[in-house]
Amino acid sequence: MRRASSPMSAAPRNPSNVPAILLQGEPGSLDGRALRSRRGLRRFVRRHPTICLGAGIIAVMIGLALAAPLFAGDALSMDPSRRLQAPSAALWFGTDNLGRDVFARTVFGARVSLLVGFSVAIGAVLGGLIIGLVAGYSRRFDGAVMRVMDGLMAMPSILLAIALVSLTHGGVGVVIVAIVVPEVPRAVRLVRSVVLGAREQPYVEAAVAGGARTGTILVRHILPSTIAPLVVQATYVCANAILTEAGLSFLGAGIPPEIPSWGNMISSSRLFLGIAPWTVFAPGICLTVVVLAVNLLGDGMRDLLDPRLARKF
Repeated sequence: MRRASSPMSAAPRNPSNVPAILLQGEPGSLDGRALRSRRGLRRFVRRHPTICLGAGIIAVMIGLALAAPLFAGDALSMDPSRRLQAPSAALWFGTDNLGRDVFARTVFGARVSLLVGFSVAIGAVLGGLIIGLVAGYSRRFDGAVMRVMDGLMAMPSILLAIALVSLTHGGVGVVIVAIVVPEVPRAVRLVRSVVLGAREQPYVEAAVAGGARTGTILVRHILPSTIAPLVVQATYVCANAILTEAGLSFLGAGIPPEIPSWGNMISSSRLFLGIAPWTVFAPGICLTVVVLAVNLLGDGMRDLLDPRLARKF
């Protein structure tokens, strides 16, 4: 007669004595968690490709800018004997009219553009958040503050930035301040509109009736409602700041000529566009790619943080 196989004999062998829960990939195991994280990452990439593409390009540019001293070479040395040389294996982006390495200047120029873009975005968002919270919640200061913001928005941002730079010596810090000032009113109007709607909500009225302090109400009940729109606004401010800095540098009212920046490079090489187009195309393409990546990131963040759009994914 045949022997009935026992449950122990039917179980698979485990010569390494690894716990069976780890071999089976249960939810609590390391394999299960890794599998879930990989699936979640793939799902996020499929649902939000613009965020992944924009963030990836920005991460690459930040990495290149930070590691520029390690591989880019000297961006300031001039060698007239090799002026306007075409791109080659030794000089990837060629040289400009003064014999400077265009590749090195392009990589180092990314530092200036990213620094200006991120600094202006942070400064404009923080300034707009503080002023917008006060103007939106306090009816006493609302009228006066918004009239000042309307006055700043009535002036073209590029002309206001040129005026501020002209009053002082050029520099990265001056350019950042000059671009932050015209961007703050837009953030103020955005935050104020959110606060005006949030202060009429029942939970805010309940907090006021309960005797909560104004600071507590603003920080605990109203501030969280402004985070999502401000994150999206920060990306657009960053992209606009990068373009504004390039425009100011192109006009000679921004970064000093001795500091490599994409606007300076385009300005100094525009006269040689016909005989050395690489001197303009290299910084111009990098400027376009970075601004496009920031805008893609902003569009993706808007789709992710907007509840009405999030339901479609």
